[in-house]
Amino acid sequence: MTGGLGTSLPVGAALSGWLPVINLSLLVHVLLVVGLASRVIMRRPPVGVALAWLVLISAVPYGGAAAYLLVGERRIGRRRAERLRGLQPEFAQLAARLIPTPPVPVDWSRQREPLRTLAQLGKHLAGSRAVRGSELELIGDTSEILRRIADDIDRAEQSVLVEFYIWNAGGLADEVLAALCRASARGVICLVLIDAIGGRPWWKGPQPSQLRAAGVDLRPALPVSPMRLLFGRNDLRLHRKIVVIDGRQAWTGSMNLVDPRFFKTDAGIGPWVDAMVRVEGAVVAPLAATMLGDWIVESGESLADLIARLEPEYPEPTGNADVQVIRSGPGQSGETLLQMIVHCVYAAERDLVLTTPYLIPDESLALALRAAAARGVSVRMILPEKVDSLLTRHACRAYFDDLLVAGVKIHLYHGGLLHTKSIRVDNDLCLFGTANLDLRSLWLNYEVSLFVYSDQFAADLARLHDSYLADSSVIDPHVWQNRPLRDRFVDNALRLVSPLL
Repeated sequence: MTGGLGTSLPVGAALSGWLPVINLSLLVHVLLVVGLASRVIMRRPPVGVALAWLVLISAVPYGGAAAYLLVGERRIGRRRAERLRGLQPEFAQLAARLIPTPPVPVDWSRQREPLRTLAQLGKHLAGSRAVRGSELELIGDTSEILRRIADDIDRAEQSVLVEFYIWNAGGLADEVLAALCRASARGVICLVLIDAIGGRPWWKGPQPSQLRAAGVDLRPALPVSPMRLLFGRNDLRLHRKIVVIDGRQAWTGSMNLVDPRFFKTDAGIGPWVDAMVRVEGAVVAPLAATMLGDWIVESGESLADLIARLEPEYPEPTGNADVQVIRSGPGQSGETLLQMIVHCVYAAERDLVLTTPYLIPDESLALALRAAAARGVSVRMILPEKVDSLLTRHACRAYFDDLLVAGVKIHLYHGGLLHTKSIRVDNDLCLFGTANLDLRSLWLNYEVSLFVYSDQFAADLARLHDSYLADSSVIDPHVWQNRPLRDRFVDNALRLVSPLL
């Protein structure tokens, strides 16, 4: 007994020596939980997001608090916030130059009442009105898209404006680079923004130097650094894809500046499948204004200097489509995009088709989709069978159960990673752009979306959707509900952290 007591006393003494440290650590953890929980509550994020953060902060000492401080709030930094606020009067100046006074009004007598109220919602929340007189060409062949963008740049006479989330070297994407270099060499002003994180491998390669050597004005969007963590989030991203040539033609849609034959070929998900629209007419002006606004924020160049350099003019209306451009992102439009998407779903009377690579909907959107199916609307969602993130794949599939029970038909596309972001409503309203139906696109990314009030474009999009459906299989609700318990548990567990993905 003496020997036992003799060996236990040093252990007890050692533990007692650590008790103050343990107690202090627990006290700091409790103070962090109380302080950050109060901050979460007072900032009033969506309930699911708030609960996910409260659980993480409480359950993971220090790590949860660190994660919240890094990415828990949409902190954009004081300087960026000031620049974004300063864009409002500058956009008014740009609109005065690009849009005639008085503007040609949209004839809403041709449209259903829900479409008019949707346009009014966008005008009220985002300050963006629908414009009359645009022509849209929908293209779903990625090789054709890259070749035609390069051809348009080769015909440029005054300016080329380009912004993308990702640029990946190789294949036909290199033809776009060569066209930019040729344009700059003949005196065309070329302004290019590429996201600092999305294009990170490309930024480390030789092509940025090639562009700059050719005279292209190239900037990284939303650059990251340890110092920026003190003032704003490093994971806010410029997810827009826009090309504007001479203020007369523009491109936008889901496709990054990549050739799928050379992009993530070892990921085991097949080629990325995208679509873009080439537009002419009135809608070119708000697309150009969107890119120029991003340029002003990132470069610090004034609008007056830009106008002096570019001498932009109003694009003449052409075509019959009415289009509304909605810019969304932290510090720009709040929840405008989400509200307009939900309005689109409630506007459906007969048919609703949605495509997105990532489905992590806000609760209001999930409820709207279930309600549409319940009131007899044919609701079809076309999603890729495989995606490039295991966590996102499981989190997405956790939402299938409720949608399938409500009558939503979910089609899984087999031809690659279906990356097109689109919504078609009753063959007269479409949403087409860069935003996924996930919380990151709806709350954190800078996106651009076209709301197209046109039966002709709806017919074009319907044909694209039919091509996707032809290479898809529909999920059987009974088979899905009886999938292995392990899969259901993993899906549902990762759904808890889906607000943080």
